[in-house]
Amino acid sequence: MKNLIKVISYIGLGLTLVPAFLVFVGNIDLDSNKMLMLFGTIIWFVTAPIWMNKTE
Repeated sequence: MKNLIKVISYIGLGLTLVPAFLVFVGNIDLDSNKMLMLFGTIIWFVTAPIWMNKTE
């Protein structure tokens, strides 16, 4: 379960970083960038605290 949450949070982090590069090279427009980054930020901030800085 913890590994699944890690994967989901890394996907959210990717959705936060990758769209900026896609806009830079001209593959997506600015509105799509904003939407993808919003979803990525929400996913990251919801899932990352569940597994980060926890002792095992």
